[in-house]
Amino acid sequence: MQNLWSDKDAKTYIRTYARQRVNADLALRVYTTRLLGGEPRLVLHGGGNTSVKTVVKDILGDPTEVLCVKGSGWDMGNIEPAGLPAVRMEPLLRMSKFKTLGDEEMVNAQRLNLLDSHSPNPSVETLLHAFLPAKFIDHTHSNAVVALTDTANGLQVSQEVFGKKMGYVPYIMPGFDLSKKAMEVFNQDPSVEGLILINHGIFTFGNTAKEAYDRMLNCVTKAEKRLATGKKTVFPGIRLPKKIARVADIAPILRGLTAHNGKPLIFDFRTSKEILSYVNGKQIKRYSQQGTATPEHVIHAKALPLVTAVPEVGKLDQFRTQTAKDVQKYIKTYGSYFARHNAKAKPKKTKLDPTPRVFLVPGVGLFGLGTSKKKASITADMAVANVEVITASESIGTFKVISEKDRFDIEYWSLEQAKLAAGSEKTLARRVCVVTGGGSGIGAATAQAFAAEGSEVCVLDRNLKAAEKVAGPLGGLAIACDVTNDKQVKSAFDIISATFGGMDIVVSNAGAAWQGRIAEVDDKTLRQSFELNFWAHQNVARHAVRIMTAQGYGGCLLFNTSKQAINPGKDFGPYGLPKAATLFLMRQYAVDYGADGIRSNAVNADRIRSGLLTDKMIKSRSGARGLSEADYMGGNLLGREVYAQDVAQAFVDLAKAEKTTAAVSTVDGGNIAAALR
Repeated sequence: MQNLWSDKDAKTYIRTYARQRVNADLALRVYTTRLLGGEPRLVLHGGGNTSVKTVVKDILGDPTEVLCVKGSGWDMGNIEPAGLPAVRMEPLLRMSKFKTLGDEEMVNAQRLNLLDSHSPNPSVETLLHAFLPAKFIDHTHSNAVVALTDTANGLQVSQEVFGKKMGYVPYIMPGFDLSKKAMEVFNQDPSVEGLILINHGIFTFGNTAKEAYDRMLNCVTKAEKRLATGKKTVFPGIRLPKKIARVADIAPILRGLTAHNGKPLIFDFRTSKEILSYVNGKQIKRYSQQGTATPEHVIHAKALPLVTAVPEVGKLDQFRTQTAKDVQKYIKTYGSYFARHNAKAKPKKTKLDPTPRVFLVPGVGLFGLGTSKKKASITADMAVANVEVITASESIGTFKVISEKDRFDIEYWSLEQAKLAAGSEKTLARRVCVVTGGGSGIGAATAQAFAAEGSEVCVLDRNLKAAEKVAGPLGGLAIACDVTNDKQVKSAFDIISATFGGMDIVVSNAGAAWQGRIAEVDDKTLRQSFELNFWAHQNVARHAVRIMTAQGYGGCLLFNTSKQAINPGKDFGPYGLPKAATLFLMRQYAVDYGADGIRSNAVNADRIRSGLLTDKMIKSRSGARGLSEADYMGGNLLGREVYAQDVAQAFVDLAKAEKTTAAVSTVDGGNIAAALR
């Protein structure tokens, strides 16, 4: 592994943070923490921590010996000094005399000794850092090191690779007991440069930040060299069918089968040559069912993935049937696992969602699942890391990790259980919302409104830059798509399915207003309007329904029909006629797909400050009647202006109305001629 230390960069960090009154020790701690955190083969989503023992002034101005240790919630790759909260050393050292200390007591004691009460919780491994005397301490879950320890003879292999320069700590769950054991092992030989934690990770020490970092990289490199001597063909493969189904066709099926209690999950797909070798292995149900590479992965990915059947083109019905059975078996097995260990647990635990968090699909790759795209991505990252570690372990031996009881203790850790009570989801969390014409106006406001309710948002627009401008700040997906082109719509929806696993809410919003007296308008103009204001809605709806029916738990279609569908305006026939057809299209979908749980509703909007009507159009219409622009904007029964955000809110309200279909919601401030009768 490449050593990225730079004397020049180190000096820059010292100078930069000195201006913020941060001492050199902490500045260098930030520097090497970022070096470690920027390498996913070392640190993955909280799987590591660092510390430095230094002296800072407390609120009274008195010099105080502290441990600056990584705080909860901070990413090592972009950490700042605030992410390394200072904890008074003297009380921490006194705790080393304790015989026992519960997790909650430990967390409380650490918080009581923070110099700044606003700091995040110090790492759960704070005491381990404190009990070891070195000034700088680095801890990672290096894939290479973990791969060595995750073998049937992991201790022996590790001792052969690292020798007497490292101490060896048997697996113990993170917390006070592990801290005490690490101290005990170190005290047996204080000359060691670090500790190998079997089935967990590695600690390295140093008097300087560079020394601790160098030792970490040296150890990892030694592990990598040992693994490089392993067998090259690790997993003999199965014979696959000639035609494997596409990710876009598989994902909605899997997503529907894991919509536990009516709540879908978000998917994240990964594949590579190494992943395919892994999922195509003849013995996948042996090596994939041993547990996770390092225990903390259980919290995100559960202990075991679900291995599916091979999804063959033309046989997806069989794939669905078999996978449905496999999912139910997984859930039942998980229930037995929980009951078995919870019977002995004190206090009793709250059962977690029993559905799988990782799917291994032969011939295709793997899916990580989560309650958001971010969490699904974290799960997928960990699944990929497991593939890498298990492959490496199997190349030199047999993959073997901690016991089922130890896995349960990590998955149902009291500190993690406490987060369940504190957490709450937004109303439309776990839902994937697609908005067409989302690059501006009503579409942009709608994308923002659904994101605010917790949805994962996909913004479609002919102008990719406009779509990206909206989707980017929302953490959403932007796709260039002309909705009048059926092939582009299908392609865009396939991308969405492959990216998120499927879709739940589709707001068919794209439109434009063509004008002209109906007997005088040319056929080309009228046909253009029908292409965008009717056929495009049909293109969007039918591809949405294709995916929603594959998921099998319903969905929501929402159409922007405009007041023209109900109250035609003079010289607006080219716009109103296709909009009227779209209104009845909405109702037809409600009739035809209600039995599938797919709701279909529309918003009838008019006189919007920002949206379908341009300023030029407003002036053209209002000027013909001798009205000012202000008169036009407020010219409704309520005398209030209507904004794009108001229309967006109507779409959100309809999406939440789970027992409403074939309805039209009017958003115009009051236009009695457009009121439904």
